[in-house]
Amino acid sequence: MARTHSKTSHNTPTPQMPESQARNVSASHRNGPTYEQIARRAYELFLSRGGGHGQHEQDWAQAERELKLGR
Repeated sequence: MARTHSKTSHNTPTPQMPESQARNVSASHRNGPTYEQIARRAYELFLSRGGGHGQHEQDWAQAERELKLGR
């Protein structure tokens, strides 16, 4: 007869951390800018363009590049 171990369960769900916290943890592990830093810079770029919509992906990419390069 097979024995089961009650102390170790591989089917036990693990608690989920909030998405914003997960982004911060992963960003800090790679020593890059945090999600909040990128978002703040992307918003600055958005405002510098006069607040025109439709270029949020470009703003985000530029903000991320600038922060990774230390600008």
